[in-house]
Amino acid sequence: MKDQLEKIKKEALDKIDASDALDKLNDIRIAYLGKKGELTQVLKSMKDVAPEDRPKVGQMVNDVRTIIEEKLENTRKELAKKAREEQLKREVIDVTLPAKKNSVGHSHPNTIALNEVEQIFVGMGYEVVEGPEVEYDEYNFEKLNIPANHPAKDEQDTFYITKDIVLRTQTSPVQARVMEQGKLPIRMISPGRVFRSDEVDATHSPSFHQVEGLVIDKHITFADLKGTLAEFAREMFGENTKVKFRPHHFPFTEPSAEMDVTCFKCGGKGCRFCKGSGWIEILGCGMVHPHVLEMCGIDAEEYSGFAFGVGLERIALLKYEIDDMRLLYENDIRFLKQF
Repeated sequence: MKDQLEKIKKEALDKIDASDALDKLNDIRIAYLGKKGELTQVLKSMKDVAPEDRPKVGQMVNDVRTIIEEKLENTRKELAKKAREEQLKREVIDVTLPAKKNSVGHSHPNTIALNEVEQIFVGMGYEVVEGPEVEYDEYNFEKLNIPANHPAKDEQDTFYITKDIVLRTQTSPVQARVMEQGKLPIRMISPGRVFRSDEVDATHSPSFHQVEGLVIDKHITFADLKGTLAEFAREMFGENTKVKFRPHHFPFTEPSAEMDVTCFKCGGKGCRFCKGSGWIEILGCGMVHPHVLEMCGIDAEEYSGFAFGVGLERIALLKYEIDDMRLLYENDIRFLKQF
């Protein structure tokens, strides 16, 4: 039995000395000290040893176990220390090297334009109100004086989810929801994403953004509308910007108009940017139709108001002289870095 234990000890120590990795040490531990290891098998064979010799043999087994365990632990520490030293050599940092430059993003041109629009109108005392992009037909059309047979409700222009639910085609439904609450007076703008069934090209997209404004109060006139939008144009495009209103038709407003601003590229003299006219169309506007007020529970005899709507992408395209709307959505870093 003594010779067998000496053989086991020698084999184990030799293998430990030859090992060069921590996982190999673990394999040796299992092979000699584990539940099915060689020393464990020796202990199981103690039943064949004479009773008077068992204490002596047991002590010998424990001595061999202790020697192997100590050798394993010392070798483990040496290998761990060696591994740490090698890791430190690999991870040496040259403090004289230039630091890595972090790539920091910035606002999208649409966001820049929206922040400027909001800042202008908030400065005039307007509130920014948002609403759902998935809207009821009632708010998207009916309450805006767009009857069931109106061309704007054609499926070629509107994305229908069900017969009564659509992807909003404008942010005007937010105005209808606010008017319905009856908290007067109202001074608000409603920015947000809208959807129309358009083919993608340089000036059209099935998904784009609008900013629509609404004022409801007593004694509101078209002169208030003109003054407000003239001030907006000067703040947005420059102090010398002038505005021009042309008659138009919108179901939501009566009378209605489209507003042009003097070309901020040539100052109204005529250039390629304004196609020689000196003017650029910027938005649609008008006095809120009395029928719309009545449908939203507002007394049209006592209150009046005006509304306007401008495409956010149009402002960005004009302000930054971008000639293709698709550039705003393609996420080309070379383009976005310019802003």
